[in-house]
Amino acid sequence: MSKARLWFFAITAALGGFLFGFDTIVICGAEQDIQKLWNLSGAMHGWVTSSALWGTVLSSLFGGWVADWLGRKRALLTVGVLFFVSAVWSALANDPYAMVAARFIGGLGVGVSTIAAPIYIAEIAPPESRGKMTALFQFNIVFGVVMSLASNLALKDVGSNAWRWMLGVEAFPAALFVALCFFLVESPRWLALRGARLNGTANEPLPAAANGADRFFCRANLRPILLAFLVAFFNQLSGCNAINYFAPRIFEIAGFGRDSAFLATFGLGTLNFAATFAGVGLIDRLGRKTLLVLGGIGYIISLSLASVCFATGAGKLAVFAIFLFMAAHAVGQGTVIWVLVSEVFPQRFRAHGQAVGSFTHWFFAALVAYCFPLFAGRADDPSSALVPTWAIFAFFLLMMVFHLLWALFVVPETKGKKLEEINL
Repeated sequence: MSKARLWFFAITAALGGFLFGFDTIVICGAEQDIQKLWNLSGAMHGWVTSSALWGTVLSSLFGGWVADWLGRKRALLTVGVLFFVSAVWSALANDPYAMVAARFIGGLGVGVSTIAAPIYIAEIAPPESRGKMTALFQFNIVFGVVMSLASNLALKDVGSNAWRWMLGVEAFPAALFVALCFFLVESPRWLALRGARLNGTANEPLPAAANGADRFFCRANLRPILLAFLVAFFNQLSGCNAINYFAPRIFEIAGFGRDSAFLATFGLGTLNFAATFAGVGLIDRLGRKTLLVLGGIGYIISLSLASVCFATGAGKLAVFAIFLFMAAHAVGQGTVIWVLVSEVFPQRFRAHGQAVGSFTHWFFAALVAYCFPLFAGRADDPSSALVPTWAIFAFFLLMMVFHLLWALFVVPETKGKKLEEINL
């Protein structure tokens, strides 16, 4: 198979990451209008905002089974259809219950895409290009985030139904993704598992690392399981997705007008995009542990500053702290999480370990998305907040103190080691 065809297949599959990034962040531009339109309580608004994430939590448990049962190509087609249905239904929703259902369907697509797309790319890629090709998925996630913020910025003034356009525009890239998926070939490794004859494009089998374990949940696997759980747990308890999902609300609470809040949110996404590239360039040079430590220090500085700014009424200065936070997150946890989870498990348990990290990540992402608007309240009604904004950032700060201690004294360095040499 020619390199050009392989790159086409990899880029097409990686567009599932674009839809993942677009779908999870696009709600930040619409969530305040939706709350006002249907006069939602903090609790109900939390369900509307986090519904996609609860769909992701569910599908992260079963995405591997879907990819094995349907095959990689049909799983990716299913992802595209789920995103398309979710976008159209979200744009047409006439009550919060329809919105919850529509966003939940999109969340199912996110969960399956995080498993099917990287697996497909890794299975078709030649060894010398596997890293670059698989990294296309992460690139597209961040690119999708930036494009969703740009789309929100462009559509925010189209009228009273601007939020419907914000959510519905995703149908166009979703339809393109579905069309392109028809040109994919099935993964040769998946065909091999089904007894099909190969055409010479399959990757070489990877050696299995052994740690004496004969089942996943056992003492021998306790350390990698805890590492996968904690890296995903701390990733979300940093507050990264509270900022990603509610950035316009946070900037308005800080004292910015609606237009300025949207512009600042787009700038935040652009910074995330640039800092992610920096993290990818540094991870094999400085190492996973080093990036977690550097990111952890950045977390503590930025969250301390944000908490102080909100506590002293200097809310507008908090924008600097939030931008610093995003840079620290993108270079540290944002870059390391999925690399570390994929490295610390023996070969035979790697898929199970990936599920632990994915489920933990999405469960706490959904929990944060549900709780944040409930505690922070509405930007135009400070009395609706259950706790002061500074206290929310102080809580994230406390979690990141524990994160830094964990990164310093518990996390192993896996840089430069072959997978079969990593035996925890």
